[in-house]
Amino acid sequence: MTTKVDLAVPLRIADLRAARDPITIVVGPHLRDRVAAGRTFLSEVLGDDRAVYGATTGFGALVGYAGRVDLRDQADNTLAHLGAGQGPELDAEVVRATLLLRAGSLARGASGVSPHVIDALAAMLATTFVPAVPRLGSVGASGDLIPLGAAAQALRGRGHAYLDGVRLPAAEALARAGLEPLPLDGRDALALVNGTSLTTAATALALEEVRAAHRGVQVLTCLLADLLGSDPQFLDARLLQAYGHPGAIGVGVHMRRVSAGLVPSGRRPLQEPYSIRCSPQLLGAAEDALRYVDSVIAADLVGVTDNPLFFPDEDLVVHGGNFFGQPAAFAADLLSMVVAQVGNLAERQLDLLVDPNRNGGLPPMLAAGPGQQHGLQGVQLAATALIAEIRRDVMPASMQSLPTNLHNQDVIPLGTQAALRALDQARLLHLIVGSLAVGLRQAAHVGARTPTASGCAEILAALATAVPVIDPDRPLSDDVRRAAEVVADFSVRLS
Repeated sequence: MTTKVDLAVPLRIADLRAARDPITIVVGPHLRDRVAAGRTFLSEVLGDDRAVYGATTGFGALVGYAGRVDLRDQADNTLAHLGAGQGPELDAEVVRATLLLRAGSLARGASGVSPHVIDALAAMLATTFVPAVPRLGSVGASGDLIPLGAAAQALRGRGHAYLDGVRLPAAEALARAGLEPLPLDGRDALALVNGTSLTTAATALALEEVRAAHRGVQVLTCLLADLLGSDPQFLDARLLQAYGHPGAIGVGVHMRRVSAGLVPSGRRPLQEPYSIRCSPQLLGAAEDALRYVDSVIAADLVGVTDNPLFFPDEDLVVHGGNFFGQPAAFAADLLSMVVAQVGNLAERQLDLLVDPNRNGGLPPMLAAGPGQQHGLQGVQLAATALIAEIRRDVMPASMQSLPTNLHNQDVIPLGTQAALRALDQARLLHLIVGSLAVGLRQAAHVGARTPTASGCAEILAALATAVPVIDPDRPLSDDVRRAAEVVADFSVRLS
């Protein structure tokens, strides 16, 4: 069944995720009237010979020069010079989420855009059409200009696009999809590109994946503690209430639910290593950080992020900087830090689990026959490589400002880089979670005790159904991915 998205209602991350497939966009009469009023006001302003950036002027550092007289020709003036992107092309789900978010922003009625632009975006999203958009080129300062410029050109039938996953000249892809090339004037073109929709979309998609992994590590930490026979007092409600941090208190509630009924074996040390004992504090701090990112994305999903903005009821055209993606830049960088520390926790828990000096006497590498078999040795090596990859690239992008555009853009947020990087890292974290899950499933096979908590027994049973025992050795890359999905599904059911 095709998902319906009503642009009169605030967008959700679930809508952005759904947009990877064809969706139905609802543009109701009230919304359409609001957009039309903004467009009529723009015509009145231009008729009064009032200066409007991008409609009567050049762009960026060339704002002091007159633009092209013909308004449709001004669209070329806007888009041609932005055809400078480089690098690999963005994933289809990111591009389509970006264009849904752009439609939502334009539908707020403050951008002076033609109603047919929103209709064209809605028609595109009802098909499998995806503009081919290069990853590199945006500094996130005047919006995601170069990536959105490539998307706008594809909608006009220029450049390239994908249809049903096949890369084609954009004009051919439009024709096969039953879409018409999108006519644009200067204001329409600028409104399409002069916003932070790519930055916000990528950050939102990353947030969803990081949240799933964060919940998954909570569940797997409980299973690890149960398999080892740890004392669950590290999750005591009084302990965490005294700590005082809302995230840790909330994480503790969730982890106690999973580990309810856990009976300590009495054979573990009084105090477990930090990767178990301090897990609610670490994961709680991550929860607090994720709640901040939630608030940024919630604001961006209903915001208007282009320039200038039009307020017909007050006869105002306001020039400013809503296209400056600093909030999402900070949020995406914070996501990267969360990924690095949650991933580090999961990788250290896997290290504990495969070490016979710390895992309660289970065989090294959880091998069913050490020496003749190697169990988790390859998986642990890969998990270490994954966390090293994440940690190497965690330097905040939002502090790397460089002046550009003849110092018109003398401060830039670089949110696009931060957002796309966070999404990349979230996908790696997903695999680290799967690696730990495979280890826990194997531990149960080579001598770990039967879980005493029903929640832990339930997740172990789900993993055992999806992942066969490693006996004898076999390639485990598919098992890691499958285990990660099992944990994600289980965590959603419990949340």
